[in-house]
Amino acid sequence: MGLDPSNGTSSATGEMGWAIALHGGAGDIPLSLPPERTQPREAALRHCLQIGVAALQANRSPLDVVELVVRELENHPNFNAGRGSVLTTNGTVEMEACIMDGNTKKCGAVSGLTTVVNPISLARLVMEKTPHIYLAFDGAEAFAREQGVETVDASHFVTPENIERLQQAKEANRVQIDYTQPVTKDMKEETATGDGDSQIGTVGCVAVDGHGNLAAATSTGGLVNKMVGRIGDTPIIGAGNYANSLCAVSATGRGEAIIRGTVARDVAALMEYKGLSLKEAAAYVVGECTPKGTAGLVAVSATGELTMPFNTTAMFRACASEDGFSEIGIWAN
Repeated sequence: MGLDPSNGTSSATGEMGWAIALHGGAGDIPLSLPPERTQPREAALRHCLQIGVAALQANRSPLDVVELVVRELENHPNFNAGRGSVLTTNGTVEMEACIMDGNTKKCGAVSGLTTVVNPISLARLVMEKTPHIYLAFDGAEAFAREQGVETVDASHFVTPENIERLQQAKEANRVQIDYTQPVTKDMKEETATGDGDSQIGTVGCVAVDGHGNLAAATSTGGLVNKMVGRIGDTPIIGAGNYANSLCAVSATGRGEAIIRGTVARDVAALMEYKGLSLKEAAAYVVGECTPKGTAGLVAVSATGELTMPFNTTAMFRACASEDGFSEIGIWAN
């Protein structure tokens, strides 16, 4: 399990301080992953963390901050969201995202997007401009055009790296993580999981301001070689993304396992009903409620506590708080 940085209040006066955490996906990321694949992602995490910290310091709302950070992550081709979204079995992109405000519990979610540059911003528009929470596929695309959000031809999202990943997955006859190394013929039996599934990377951000206001945002392209129409945990409130007055959580990993475990909501529920700290609640959910190798999450509490546990080999992650603590990591420390 990963390092769980945990901070209490951020000043001697007992006032709460801001805190932010973000991730670029969890999974079986081998220690042998070459620097040319880790360094761009670490640099992107650092860049996005700096953007989020600057926005919090400028007194932007946590909702604005998490949207801003996730948009940056979506625009980065090395993460499985937005520009870097992985491909379905048909070689197409179907993106999904979710955003939630902790105080009001207002939320918005989208699935099945094929042309929207920043799914997280469309999710926020669903939250703010419709009476609904969740729009998908043709309806979501039509709403995007109606709202005038930036769209591009679907081919914009089909990167050479993701074409190669899809080919690897098809050859191995599996649904796979976006960080998986190429599979050779003799490796197939060893590397494919028993149910033909594997976990996947996602991007997400959680933030709290000095007044205890919380927000969470998560975005993904889903699974490599997923069935057309498959929906994962990311847009499902309480599974891949959740925020209330106690905490904000963004999860990543194997979507089906995260949905079954109601991962994000369970962290909040353990705090609310059992009185656990954020760190204790998150550690329990990741360590006891989801199968090993399937999940990770980043979370912040209303008091500025931070935690980033995972039960996979690694999770691309970063966090910072007003008291000066910061961390960027991939594997368990």
